Amino acid sequence: MSHLPSSIFHLNSSIYTAKVMHNRIAPKKHFFWYNVYMFYIDLDEIDLLTKKLRWFSRNSFNLFSFRDAEHLQLPRENPDKTKTVRHQLETYLNENGVDGTNLKIKLLTNLNVLGYNFNPVSFYFCFDDAGIPVCCVAEISNTYHEMKLFFFGKEELHGDTFKKITVKYFYVSPFIDHDDSFDFKLKVPTDKLDIKIDDIDKKGNKFFFTTLMGTKKQLTNSNLLKCFCSIPLIPLQIMGMIHWQALRLWLKKLSFHPKSKNPELQRNVYKPYKPQTK
Repeated sequence: MSHLPSSIFHLNSSIYTAKVMHNRIAPKKHFFWYNVYMFYIDLDEIDLLTKKLRWFSRNSFNLFSFRDAEHLQLPRENPDKTKTVRHQLETYLNENGVDGTNLKIKLLTNLNVLGYNFNPVSFYFCFDDAGIPVCCVAEISNTYHEMKLFFFGKEELHGDTFKKITVKYFYVSPFIDHDDSFDFKLKVPTDKLDIKIDDIDKKGNKFFFTTLMGTKKQLTNSNLLKCFCSIPLIPLQIMGMIHWQALRLWLKKLSFHPKSKNPELQRNVYKPYKPQTK
Protein backbone atom coordinates (compact mmCIF):
# COMPACT_ATOMS: atom_id res chain seq x y z
CA MET A 1 0.00 0.00 0.00
CA SER A 2 1.32 3.47 -0.88
CA HIS A 3 1.36 6.06 1.89
CA LEU A 4 0.19 9.63 1.43
CA PRO A 5 2.39 12.63 2.23
CA SER A 6 1.76 13.86 5.74
CA SER A 7 1.10 17.40 4.51
CA ILE A 8 -2.12 16.42 2.69
CA PHE A 9 -4.39 15.84 5.67
CA HIS A 10 -4.90 17.25 9.14
CA LEU A 11 -5.57 14.40 11.53
CA ASN A 12 -7.97 14.50 14.45
CA SER A 13 -6.17 11.49 15.95
CA SER A 14 -3.13 11.93 18.18
CA ILE A 15 -0.77 10.30 20.71
CA TYR A 16 -0.36 11.04 24.41
CA THR A 17 2.93 10.40 26.15
CA ALA A 18 1.88 9.76 29.71
CA LYS A 19 2.61 8.49 33.19
CA VAL A 20 0.47 6.04 35.16
CA MET A 21 0.53 6.24 38.96
CA HIS A 22 -0.93 3.72 41.42
CA ASN A 23 -1.07 4.51 45.12
CA ARG A 24 -2.59 2.07 47.63
CA ILE A 25 -2.90 3.42 51.17
CA ALA A 26 -4.71 0.48 52.85
CA PRO A 27 -4.56 -2.11 54.23
CA LYS A 28 -0.85 -1.64 53.44
CA LYS A 29 0.88 1.11 51.52
CA HIS A 30 2.03 0.35 47.99
CA PHE A 31 3.09 2.94 45.41
CA PHE A 32 4.48 2.74 41.89
CA TRP A 33 4.41 4.54 38.55
CA TYR A 34 5.51 3.90 34.99
CA ASN A 35 5.68 5.66 31.61
CA VAL A 36 3.24 4.80 28.82
CA TYR A 37 1.90 6.20 25.59
CA MET A 38 -1.70 5.96 24.44
CA PHE A 39 -3.47 6.70 21.18
CA TYR A 40 -6.49 8.98 20.83
CA ILE A 41 -8.13 7.65 17.67
CA ASP A 42 -11.01 9.25 15.75
CA LEU A 43 -13.04 6.16 14.80
CA ASP A 44 -14.02 7.75 11.47
CA GLU A 45 -10.35 8.25 10.64
CA ILE A 46 -8.95 4.75 11.05
CA ASP A 47 -8.92 3.84 7.36
CA LEU A 48 -7.33 7.19 6.52
CA LEU A 49 -4.60 6.45 9.06
CA THR A 50 -3.77 3.23 7.25
CA LYS A 51 -3.15 5.25 4.07
CA LYS A 52 -1.29 8.10 5.74
CA LEU A 53 0.94 6.20 8.19
CA ARG A 54 3.52 3.62 7.19
CA TRP A 55 3.62 2.02 10.64
CA PHE A 56 -0.16 1.79 11.21
CA SER A 57 -2.70 -0.70 9.88
CA ARG A 58 -6.21 -1.95 10.58
CA ASN A 59 -6.83 -5.62 11.36
CA SER A 60 -3.48 -6.67 9.90
CA PHE A 61 0.09 -6.99 11.13
CA ASN A 62 2.24 -3.88 11.47
CA LEU A 63 4.39 -2.09 13.99
CA PHE A 64 1.10 -0.65 15.30
CA SER A 65 -2.33 -1.90 14.35
CA PHE A 66 -5.91 -1.23 15.34
CA ARG A 67 -7.92 -4.44 15.67
CA ASP A 68 -11.70 -4.08 15.92
CA ALA A 69 -12.03 -7.48 17.63
CA GLU A 70 -9.93 -6.30 20.59
CA HIS A 71 -12.73 -3.95 21.68
CA LEU A 72 -16.47 -4.09 22.34
CA GLN A 73 -18.33 -6.89 20.56
CA LEU A 74 -22.09 -7.44 20.65
CA PRO A 75 -24.10 -9.35 21.56
CA ARG A 76 -22.26 -10.77 24.56
CA GLU A 77 -23.29 -14.26 23.51
CA ASN A 78 -22.05 -15.15 20.01
CA PRO A 79 -20.78 -11.65 19.16
CA ASP A 80 -20.76 -10.42 15.58
CA LYS A 81 -17.05 -9.97 14.84
CA THR A 82 -17.69 -8.62 11.33
CA LYS A 83 -18.83 -5.21 12.58
CA THR A 84 -16.47 -2.32 13.20
CA VAL A 85 -15.88 -0.83 16.63
CA ARG A 86 -17.97 2.18 15.64
CA HIS A 87 -20.97 0.02 14.69
CA GLN A 88 -20.62 -1.99 17.91
CA LEU A 89 -20.43 1.17 20.02
CA GLU A 90 -23.44 2.75 18.30
CA THR A 91 -25.45 -0.33 19.26
CA TYR A 92 -24.26 -0.08 22.87
CA LEU A 93 -25.02 3.65 23.02
CA ASN A 94 -28.52 3.03 21.66
CA GLU A 95 -29.07 0.51 24.49
CA ASN A 96 -28.22 3.35 26.87
CA GLY A 97 -30.58 5.88 25.28
CA VAL A 98 -28.09 7.72 23.05
CA ASP A 99 -28.26 7.91 19.26
CA GLY A 100 -24.61 7.67 18.27
CA THR A 101 -25.15 7.74 14.51
CA ASN A 102 -23.90 11.30 13.99
CA LEU A 103 -21.60 11.60 16.98
CA LYS A 104 -17.86 12.13 16.66
CA ILE A 105 -16.30 9.26 18.63
CA LYS A 106 -12.69 9.30 19.77
CA LEU A 107 -11.11 6.30 21.46
CA LEU A 108 -8.27 6.61 23.97
CA THR A 109 -6.54 3.24 23.88
CA ASN A 110 -3.44 1.12 23.37
CA LEU A 111 -2.80 -0.25 19.91
CA ASN A 112 -1.66 -3.71 18.94
CA VAL A 113 2.16 -3.75 18.83
CA LEU A 114 3.87 -6.33 16.62
CA GLY A 115 0.90 -8.68 16.91
CA TYR A 116 0.17 -8.35 20.64
CA ASN A 117 -1.99 -6.08 22.78
CA PHE A 118 -3.34 -5.72 26.27
CA ASN A 119 -5.64 -2.85 27.17
CA PRO A 120 -6.24 -2.42 30.91
CA VAL A 121 -8.60 0.44 30.09
CA SER A 122 -9.85 2.32 27.04
CA PHE A 123 -12.20 5.30 26.87
CA TYR A 124 -14.70 6.34 24.17
CA PHE A 125 -15.39 10.09 24.27
CA CYS A 126 -18.43 11.07 22.17
CA PHE A 127 -19.12 14.59 20.84
CA ASP A 128 -21.92 16.32 18.94
CA ASP A 129 -21.44 18.41 15.76
CA ALA A 130 -20.42 21.42 17.84
CA GLY A 131 -17.72 19.45 19.62
CA ILE A 132 -19.66 19.35 22.90
CA PRO A 133 -19.20 16.12 24.93
CA VAL A 134 -22.36 14.00 24.94
CA CYS A 135 -21.31 10.81 26.71
CA CYS A 136 -18.36 8.57 27.53
CA VAL A 137 -17.77 4.84 27.86
CA ALA A 138 -14.97 3.25 29.89
CA GLU A 139 -13.89 -0.18 28.63
CA ILE A 140 -11.98 -1.98 31.41
CA SER A 141 -10.23 -5.31 30.84
CA ASN A 142 -8.56 -7.76 33.18
CA THR A 143 -5.65 -10.14 32.57
CA TYR A 144 -8.12 -12.83 31.46
CA HIS A 145 -9.11 -10.48 28.59
CA GLU A 146 -12.58 -10.14 30.05
CA MET A 147 -14.19 -6.74 29.64
CA LYS A 148 -16.63 -4.54 31.55
CA LEU A 149 -18.22 -1.34 30.22
CA PHE A 150 -19.20 1.70 32.26
CA PHE A 151 -21.48 4.33 30.68
CA PHE A 152 -21.40 8.06 31.48
CA GLY A 153 -24.25 10.25 30.26
CA LYS A 154 -24.71 14.02 30.19
CA GLU A 155 -25.97 14.01 33.77
CA GLU A 156 -22.52 12.78 34.82
CA LEU A 157 -20.67 15.52 32.92
CA HIS A 158 -19.53 18.24 35.32
CA GLY A 159 -17.78 20.99 33.40
CA ASP A 160 -15.25 19.13 31.26
CA THR A 161 -15.14 15.97 33.41
CA PHE A 162 -17.31 12.86 33.52
CA LYS A 163 -17.76 11.82 37.15
CA LYS A 164 -19.34 8.68 38.54
CA ILE A 165 -19.15 6.38 41.56
CA THR A 166 -20.38 2.84 40.89
CA VAL A 167 -19.91 -0.68 42.24
CA LYS A 168 -17.59 -2.44 39.81
CA TYR A 169 -18.93 -6.04 40.00
CA PHE A 170 -15.87 -7.15 38.06
CA TYR A 171 -12.67 -9.07 38.72
CA VAL A 172 -9.84 -6.61 38.13
CA SER A 173 -7.32 -7.47 40.83
CA PRO A 174 -7.06 -10.45 43.20
CA PHE A 175 -6.28 -7.92 45.94
CA ILE A 176 -9.49 -5.87 45.57
CA ASP A 177 -13.01 -7.14 46.27
CA HIS A 178 -15.37 -7.53 43.31
CA ASP A 179 -18.02 -5.37 45.00
CA ASP A 180 -15.84 -2.40 45.90
CA SER A 181 -16.62 0.76 43.93
CA PHE A 182 -14.90 2.76 41.23
CA ASP A 183 -14.75 6.56 41.57
CA PHE A 184 -14.28 7.85 38.01
CA LYS A 185 -13.09 11.36 37.12
CA LEU A 186 -12.55 11.38 33.36
CA LYS A 187 -11.51 14.77 31.99
CA VAL A 188 -12.21 15.15 28.28
CA PRO A 189 -8.76 14.99 26.60
CA THR A 190 -7.32 18.23 25.20
CA ASP A 191 -3.64 19.14 24.98
CA LYS A 192 -3.34 17.42 28.35
CA LEU A 193 -4.60 14.05 29.53
CA ASP A 194 -6.04 13.82 33.05
CA ILE A 195 -7.80 10.58 34.02
CA LYS A 196 -8.45 9.44 37.59
CA ILE A 197 -10.01 6.17 38.75
CA ASP A 198 -10.00 5.50 42.49
CA ASP A 199 -11.27 2.53 44.49
CA ILE A 200 -13.67 2.82 47.44
CA ASP A 201 -14.27 -0.02 49.88
CA LYS A 202 -17.67 -1.08 51.18
CA LYS A 203 -17.29 1.23 54.19
CA GLY A 204 -16.95 4.23 51.90
CA ASN A 205 -13.21 4.70 52.34
CA LYS A 206 -10.89 5.43 49.41
CA PHE A 207 -7.92 3.09 49.55
CA PHE A 208 -6.51 2.96 46.02
CA PHE A 209 -5.75 5.88 43.70
CA THR A 210 -4.93 5.68 39.99
CA THR A 211 -4.02 8.58 37.73
CA LEU A 212 -3.15 8.81 34.04
CA MET A 213 -1.52 12.12 33.12
CA GLY A 214 -0.13 12.93 29.69
CA THR A 215 0.78 15.42 26.97
CA LYS A 216 -0.58 15.42 23.42
CA LYS A 217 1.66 14.71 20.42
CA GLN A 218 0.92 14.65 16.70
CA LEU A 219 0.24 11.26 15.17
CA THR A 220 3.04 11.01 12.60
CA ASN A 221 5.36 8.30 11.29
CA SER A 222 8.28 9.76 13.22
CA ASN A 223 6.33 9.95 16.48
CA LEU A 224 5.16 6.37 16.03
CA LEU A 225 8.80 5.27 15.76
CA LYS A 226 9.80 7.43 18.74
CA CYS A 227 7.09 5.87 20.90
CA PHE A 228 8.02 2.35 19.82
CA CYS A 229 11.71 2.92 20.52
CA SER A 230 10.98 4.48 23.92
CA ILE A 231 9.02 1.39 25.04
CA PRO A 232 9.42 -1.26 22.30
CA LEU A 233 6.83 -3.77 23.50
CA ILE A 234 4.55 -1.71 25.69
CA PRO A 235 1.73 -4.32 25.97
CA LEU A 236 4.22 -6.87 27.36
CA GLN A 237 5.63 -4.24 29.70
CA ILE A 238 2.16 -3.44 31.05
CA MET A 239 1.30 -7.11 31.51
CA GLY A 240 4.67 -7.76 33.17
CA MET A 241 4.23 -4.76 35.47
CA ILE A 242 0.81 -6.01 36.58
CA HIS A 243 2.19 -9.44 37.54
CA TRP A 244 5.32 -7.98 39.19
CA GLN A 245 3.24 -5.65 41.37
CA ALA A 246 0.86 -8.54 42.18
CA LEU A 247 3.84 -10.53 43.42
CA ARG A 248 4.94 -7.61 45.60
CA LEU A 249 1.44 -7.32 47.08
CA TRP A 250 1.35 -11.07 47.73
CA LEU A 251 4.70 -10.82 49.54
CA LYS A 252 3.18 -8.06 51.67
CA LYS A 253 0.52 -10.65 52.62
CA LEU A 254 -2.53 -8.77 51.36
CA SER A 255 -5.74 -10.76 51.22
CA PHE A 256 -5.91 -12.73 47.97
CA HIS A 257 -9.23 -13.33 46.17
CA PRO A 258 -9.12 -16.09 43.51
CA LYS A 259 -11.01 -15.39 40.31
CA SER A 260 -13.32 -18.35 40.99
CA LYS A 261 -14.46 -16.77 44.26
CA ASN A 262 -17.87 -15.03 44.29
CA PRO A 263 -18.79 -15.50 40.60
CA GLU A 264 -22.18 -13.91 41.36
CA LEU A 265 -20.34 -10.61 41.90
CA GLN A 266 -19.10 -10.56 38.30
CA ARG A 267 -21.95 -9.02 36.31
CA ASN A 268 -22.46 -7.88 32.72
CA VAL A 269 -19.03 -9.09 31.66
CA TYR A 270 -18.10 -9.03 27.97
CA LYS A 271 -15.83 -11.75 26.54
CA PRO A 272 -16.15 -13.87 29.73
CA TYR A 273 -13.23 -16.17 30.40
CA LYS A 274 -14.03 -19.84 29.80
CA PRO A 275 -11.42 -22.17 31.30
CA GLN A 276 -10.49 -25.14 29.17
CA THR A 277 -11.81 -28.45 30.35
CA LYS A 278 -10.36 -31.84 29.63
